[in-house]
Amino acid sequence: MSLFTNITFFEVSMALVFVGMAERLLLGYAPAEMVGANGWLIRGDIDE
Repeated sequence: MSLFTNITFFEVSMALVFVGMAERLLLGYAPAEMVGANGWLIRGDIDE
């Protein structure tokens, strides 16, 4: 059996929801030097 045959649709969807929530939290609460327009982790447009 392959490793991928045991992964369900629910597990994939929950992983995507978790990643989306983590990204929103990171963009909202991380310092601008980390996730700002010239940040080293995520480059995005945020108001400083």
